[in-house]
Amino acid sequence: MSEETLRRTPLYDAHVALGARIVPFAGYEMPVQYPAGIIAEHNWTRQSAGLFDVSHMGQCFIEADDFERAARALEKLVPADVLGLTPGQQRYTQFLNEDGGNLDDLMVTRPGYAGRDGLIYVVVNASRREGDFARLAAAMPPGIAFSTGEDYALLALQGPKAEAVMARLAPNAANLKFMAHAKAEIAGIAAHVSRSGYTGEDGFEISVHDRDAVKLWNVLLAQEEVKPVGLGARDSLRLEAGLCLYGHELDETISPVEADLVWSIGKRRRAEGGFIGAARVQRELAEGPKRRRVGIRPEGRAPARDGTVITDAGGRAIGIVTSGGFGPSINGPVAMGYVETALAVPGTSVRLIVRDKALPAEIVRLPFVPNRFKR
Repeated sequence: MSEETLRRTPLYDAHVALGARIVPFAGYEMPVQYPAGIIAEHNWTRQSAGLFDVSHMGQCFIEADDFERAARALEKLVPADVLGLTPGQQRYTQFLNEDGGNLDDLMVTRPGYAGRDGLIYVVVNASRREGDFARLAAAMPPGIAFSTGEDYALLALQGPKAEAVMARLAPNAANLKFMAHAKAEIAGIAAHVSRSGYTGEDGFEISVHDRDAVKLWNVLLAQEEVKPVGLGARDSLRLEAGLCLYGHELDETISPVEADLVWSIGKRRRAEGGFIGAARVQRELAEGPKRRRVGIRPEGRAPARDGTVITDAGGRAIGIVTSGGFGPSINGPVAMGYVETALAVPGTSVRLIVRDKALPAEIVRLPFVPNRFKR
């Protein structure tokens, strides 16, 4: 995508003023890091509170006269138990194709607002937003409205001290449990807050109108626990947390069963089906998939990047790395990838073909760093 067509979030000028290095990402000009650097930003998020601009993500809304109608319409597209959401609850799920491969992963929320209980709030990946929006709009039957939140920004406050910050600024939001959602006022700014994130840490995602984004950004950065964090550290944090990234751990060939996301498929949905791609999902649940997503710890210091071939001890190719890099929290290389199911057992020794050399590694349990979600 050329520079002429790249979009900017409402916080672009704020990032530039802070000395951010701006790069193209998913059709936007986004901050990859600030002057402190990726490792410092990563470590700050693990020990305090990092502030991320994630306004490039696609926010949208489904609304019907009652929640059941809206939920059943969405359930035709995703394997999550949307109907089972309680007011103020959020769930992670996926859009699948007819073959059961992933078209995108997304967050689905039932806000449960008074007088608008038929509203469902959806957040999709920036790189897939246009296709996702078109898919949702086309799938909604008469009487169910679909709209995009193009005039809303999205900020993420992540880290063990995020709760203390929110307790000062929006006490009702600080009381939320993991994967819960509520309206809140933050320094007089109307916001929609969920207790969720993409770092493995406790934290919040905050949706606000574009006109309030800079004010909220500045209010949060004024707190002593908070520093800005770019996309570079966001990626290293999610990798350590064992979280999937679309285009790496998820694509149109990979099923949620292969991706070790069975927990996100509602028990009722596993039995009933009724969603696009259900046949493959149900078959793999019954018979097992041919490959599985795993964590990988390379020996030594050399990282294994995405696309690295994984072999068994005898040199036979058994899989491929989908994400890899340096894990600042464990001071060493980490990776995720897919291997044949029979070898997807923690403790299995494998080899990684890096620069034509077979480097030793081990299959390990995910995540690399224990998550600290507010249960």
